[in-house]
Amino acid sequence: MKSGILANWNFMRFVRLALGIAIIVQSVMARDWIMAVMGILFTSMPVFNIGCCATGGCSVPSSNNKEKTKDISYEEVV
Repeated sequence: MKSGILANWNFMRFVRLALGIAIIVQSVMARDWIMAVMGILFTSMPVFNIGCCATGGCSVPSSNNKEKTKDISYEEVV
């Protein structure tokens, strides 16, 4: 768990963390507690490196087409 939090930090992960903290700060200043909960959610996503694609939910299924393709011969038309 500790290695997942401390490893693989890149630029976009820092940007996501900064945006989550900004949401928390703005919502606490405005006393909008529902948005503060959303900010905590958005801050926890880069900390734990989770998101919609973390579980492979955005991957495209591979093609299991086992049929061999036929070679096509072409004629040159002049």
